[in-house]
Amino acid sequence: MSVVLQVAAREVRPRSLRKKLRAEGRVPGAVNGNGIENLSISVNEKELDKAIRENGLNAVYTLDLDGKKVNTLLHDYELDTFTKAWIHVEFLAVDMTQLTEVEAELVLVGTPKGVKAGGVLEQNLYNVQVSATPDNLPERVEVNIEPLVIGDALTIGDIPAHADYTIVTDAEEQICAVTEFVAVEEIEVPATAVEPEIVDQKGKEEEE
Repeated sequence: MSVVLQVAAREVRPRSLRKKLRAEGRVPGAVNGNGIENLSISVNEKELDKAIRENGLNAVYTLDLDGKKVNTLLHDYELDTFTKAWIHVEFLAVDMTQLTEVEAELVLVGTPKGVKAGGVLEQNLYNVQVSATPDNLPERVEVNIEPLVIGDALTIGDIPAHADYTIVTDAEEQICAVTEFVAVEEIEVPATAVEPEIVDQKGKEEEE
């Protein structure tokens, strides 16, 4: 999947220019890799945000700079902690014929038989490393867990091979397991006896 983003070259000095760009609704950024070194750019914040929301982090973003197009992957970014506004974005220029590795979300699909029988599903892994050409990188890897019964565990090696990408995470890495439900016994805590308060009547009379 390739998404075109219109970008513009930008100056890097003085640093106050970054604040000016953000005030104009543009996000300062950079492009590196595949023969490109430290190309400073800016991109419309709304267009960038829309593209990421609709296409994900692993899509190919074709940057259009005055008619010159560069195929890239989103390499790194920074968001404001409170407003989640874009502060900076970094793209990695790629060769569309070469394999590259990215992280993809691991999604469990279905309800295991063991859970229906009263067991508990425990997920240990939530992301995997995948290798593919840039146009075949998945945003997520779905795994069917319906056949699992109580006592079963699923590892990376159990995931069927895919034609478009290869999972490079260790095959022995455990994804999830279905275990028996263990009821937690409630322990009764004996009430602590409250000692009666002793009033010194003699002292009280003297005070009066």
